[in-house]
Amino acid sequence: MAGQLAPMPEDWQRALAVVAHPDDLEYGCAAAVAHWTDGGREVAYVLATRGEAGIDSLEPAISGPLREAEQRASAEVAGVGSVEFLDHRDGVIEYGPALRRDIAAAIRRHRPHLVITLNHRDTWGGTYRNTPDHVAVGRAALDAAADAGNRWIFPELGAEGLVPWGGVRWVAVFGSDRPTHAVDAGPGLERGIRSLLAHRTYVEALTEEDPEQYCRNLLTDGVQQAADRFGGRPAVTFELFPC
Repeated sequence: MAGQLAPMPEDWQRALAVVAHPDDLEYGCAAAVAHWTDGGREVAYVLATRGEAGIDSLEPAISGPLREAEQRASAEVAGVGSVEFLDHRDGVIEYGPALRRDIAAAIRRHRPHLVITLNHRDTWGGTYRNTPDHVAVGRAALDAAADAGNRWIFPELGAEGLVPWGGVRWVAVFGSDRPTHAVDAGPGLERGIRSLLAHRTYVEALTEEDPEQYCRNLLTDGVQQAADRFGGRPAVTFELFPC
C-alpha cells in the first residue's frame, strides 16, 4: 500500500481554483471546497472557458451560456460566490504566455494563499489520456502562481492596477495520480454531490443513468478509494506543491 496522506494545510484564508471547464471542480474537489467555506475560508473560481464545446447535441452559442449558468449555481452550492471566465476557446486552449498572464492577473486580483488546479499531466494514472485543455490550464496555473509575484513578468498588469502578489504558499493539484495530501470528504460530500448535479444538462448528456444516482455513485466511490491512505476516512486528494 502507498504511504499515508497528510492532512491539507489549514493555516490559510483565501483560495483560488483555476480550471479549464465548468464541472471540472465538481468531480470531487467541490466536497473539499464546501468543507472549507463552511469553516469560514474564502474560495473563488476562475474558468478558462465556458465549456461551450462540451455537449455534442448543443451548438456552442447555446451551450456556453447554459453551462456558465450551471457553473454559477454549482459554485453557490459549495459556498463560492465569485466565478470568473477567461473566455479562452473550449477544446483548443493553448499553454503559453497569454494563458499564464490571464491566470496571473486573476491571482493578483484575488490574492490567494492557496491555488487549486486540475491534473496537469498527460494521462490519468498512466492509463487514460488527459485532455489538452486540462494539461494546459494545470501547467499554466502552476507557473502563474510564481508569475503573479514577479513585477517584471507581465509588467502591463501593474499598469492595470494589479500589483504583484507573492502570497501563494501552495498549489494543490486535484485528480493527480501522485497525491500527497487529503481533506476529509465527509463534511462536504452531500454538497459536493449537489454541486455536480447542478451541471444537469452536461450530466444528462454523459449518461442514461438517473442524474442524481450517477453523481452520488461517482463521487462516493471516488472519495472512498483514498480511505485506506487517510485513516479509513473518505477523502479528496491533492498533490501539493509548496511555492
